[in-house]
Amino acid sequence: MTYRKQEAQQTAAARAGISERTARRVDQGESTRSRRPRDWLTRTDPLEAVWEVELEPLLKRSPGLKAVTLLEELERLDPDVDWRRHRRTLERRVRIWRAKHGPAQDVIFRQGHPPGRLGLSDFTDASGLDVGIAGAPFAHRLYHFTLAFSQWQHAEVIVGGESYVALAEGLQNALWALGGVPEIHRTDSLSAAYRNLEVGVAEDLTQRYESLCAHYGMKPSRNNRGEAHENGSVESPNGHLKTALDQALLLRGSREFEDLAAYRRFVAEVVGRRNARRREAVKAESAALRQLPSMRTDDFEEAIVQVTSSSGFTLRRVFYTVPSQFRGHRLKVRVYDDRLACYLGTTLVLTLSRGRPVGRSRRGHVIDYRHVLHSLKRKPQALANLSYRDALLPGDVWRRTWDALLAELDVGMACRTMVGLLSLAHESACERVLTAVLDEALEARRLPDLARLTERFGTVREQAPPTVEVVLPSAASYDTLLSTQEGWA
Repeated sequence: MTYRKQEAQQTAAARAGISERTARRVDQGESTRSRRPRDWLTRTDPLEAVWEVELEPLLKRSPGLKAVTLLEELERLDPDVDWRRHRRTLERRVRIWRAKHGPAQDVIFRQGHPPGRLGLSDFTDASGLDVGIAGAPFAHRLYHFTLAFSQWQHAEVIVGGESYVALAEGLQNALWALGGVPEIHRTDSLSAAYRNLEVGVAEDLTQRYESLCAHYGMKPSRNNRGEAHENGSVESPNGHLKTALDQALLLRGSREFEDLAAYRRFVAEVVGRRNARRREAVKAESAALRQLPSMRTDDFEEAIVQVTSSSGFTLRRVFYTVPSQFRGHRLKVRVYDDRLACYLGTTLVLTLSRGRPVGRSRRGHVIDYRHVLHSLKRKPQALANLSYRDALLPGDVWRRTWDALLAELDVGMACRTMVGLLSLAHESACERVLTAVLDEALEARRLPDLARLTERFGTVREQAPPTVEVVLPSAASYDTLLSTQEGWA
């Protein structure tokens, strides 16, 4: 009737959510109810004989009992009755009893977040996105940072698990991209920040995390264990972010990426578009953020390794190869989530992709065949029983080519052919094209012809330096120049 004062009958009915017929009856002063509400049963209660005697005492003693458990108990007590046909009635009765007499439940208190006060970090499993990198499935996590007030977000692809270096690098990247620092930084019970390990290790990691927050002037905070809703300002956006990425992948038409860098750019673009929609809220919150420090703090772990006669080193159950020039040297390694930065003294000399062990019993390998190729060319048969041969070959096509060579040729010839192919790929800078050629040969069930491939791709030879002719001026020309300058003076 409030809408009817200003609107026509049809419009007022639509705005009130009732039919036109009902609106006419209201206008005519008729009641909209045809009869009073029913407050009586229309059939006999099938549980009347057992509810107070059998079921309610069980619920009072053990409120956690489910309706289906009570139903099974009734079937045990009186198997001649078809209690299954009363299952819905029993479930409804149990639900009503719990609402009236059940134990008190936890109450969630919705919080208001003033601008600039709270930033939250979390890791979320993104394997469900089914992303592929260079043709291989890519199981990974996302580090996710968000501001509680404006919902500004930052996300990074994490290759390994939840670690301190992943948290430190992701958090610092987020803060510097944001251009300010919130008052409080909250996490859930991250293994990266709080680990239930030995006392010494737990204290060390906790101190490092607290030092990280102290460097930026933030107060570290965490929610109570098992209470994910207390971290809801980032838990809920985790799902929204993965949904947005999934939809963007569907629009893209492919979940395959050429390399990790391309996938990281894709994630950054999706997050950037989402942040653009919150521009006004972010602008309001930016004014309340604290100033960044003058420089970043450490977001890596350090280790000292010895390069062995195998032209490599082992770090955290992973073997890495390096150029043989470093054999016998001690390298200082900075361990990040996805890479190792190797220093000789204070000079950065090498950056390697970070590897992970294969299970608990097998160590991993990060091998670059270019590091050991010069030695393999002198001793090609070492390839046959090389402990890291599969990791040395640059991809599945090369491994299948090796199997095909080994099946058709003797070991010596197979080794020489494979080493020759690796040498051709390196010296002619044609690894990708050569991989496609080898794949075609495998499809055609023929072995690669090293001689013809060498003739086809050739080798990169150093070009002769260009001839530069230098014409020296005569001494008299200098006299002319000097006399001209004296005339100017």
